[in-house]
Amino acid sequence: MSRIGKLPIAIPDKVDVKIEGARVEVKGPLGRLEWTFKGVSVAQEDANLIVSASSDGRDSRAMWGLGRSLLNNMVTGVSTGFQKVLEINGVGYRAESKGKVVNFQLGYSHPIAFPVPDGIEISVEKQTTLTIKGIDKQLVGETAAKIRALRPPEPYKGKGVKYADEHIRRKAGKANV
Repeated sequence: MSRIGKLPIAIPDKVDVKIEGARVEVKGPLGRLEWTFKGVSVAQEDANLIVSASSDGRDSRAMWGLGRSLLNNMVTGVSTGFQKVLEINGVGYRAESKGKVVNFQLGYSHPIAFPVPDGIEISVEKQTTLTIKGIDKQLVGETAAKIRALRPPEPYKGKGVKYADEHIRRKAGKANV
């Protein structure tokens, strides 16, 4: 029995859930998300959503907890949204937002133009802090990871793009003997 899968999902007041077979559509004040679930069934009881395995097979039980987590992220996304904060460290490293493109200066010989995907909002505060917001948790995390991959932080001086809550393990430099 799935410990995560058996937990009910509370539906906030402003969120509307429509279930049509295996397809679930969630609408809220921030937007609308839909997903087709395989191996699990979703039922609405009062102000809660209940996810259960559609059969006793191994695949269905494996998808039970995942299905509940995905549905919970959909409900949370359309009601409050998700965000990731990135920090840029390094002399001359900075970001600048221009419409649907974010321009980065990350120590390379050229600027990097990063197109902002649909459904994502990137705001640049004081050129070294980026906030990525959206209703789709997977898309927010993927966009943050792509931006971080432009210049990952290095362990000697810590220069690069890192998550705000990330701790970079520092190495000692070359020893003078």
